[in-house]
Amino acid sequence: DKTGFPSTYLELEITENLVGPDAADVSRQLKGIRALGVEISIDDFGIAYSSLSRLKQLPLNTLKIDRSFVQDLGKKEDDEVIVRTIISMAHSLNLKVVAEGVETQDQFKYIKHHHCDIVQGFLFGKPIPITEIQKLVT
Repeated sequence: DKTGFPSTYLELEITENLVGPDAADVSRQLKGIRALGVEISIDDFGIAYSSLSRLKQLPLNTLKIDRSFVQDLGKKEDDEVIVRTIISMAHSLNLKVVAEGVETQDQFKYIKHHHCDIVQGFLFGKPIPITEIQKLVT
């Protein structure tokens, strides 16, 4: 409200550690934030308190698949099954899916083939200082 920045352009990224086993209060707070129009994504999905009931309880817009599953695509069939399943499940729940840690063309092809919505990783760019970002956009 103070800045006048439209809340629909904001996304709050939370980790599963934040919601832990007792998430009732956090869920209530997140619902209030979501009511403002802010999107909420859960980061590193699959490595902490990944409970399917949590997906029902929290007002999420996006699931971010942890890079630990993405890094072994093409090497470990179990990780491929997990990634495919997370994408399918998230889409069935009307959630967007982000694959984190995509570093190779093979990983990208796999993720794209299975209709992941957004991809992050060194394949597309490495973290850079704000001064470098400013140069890119001016």
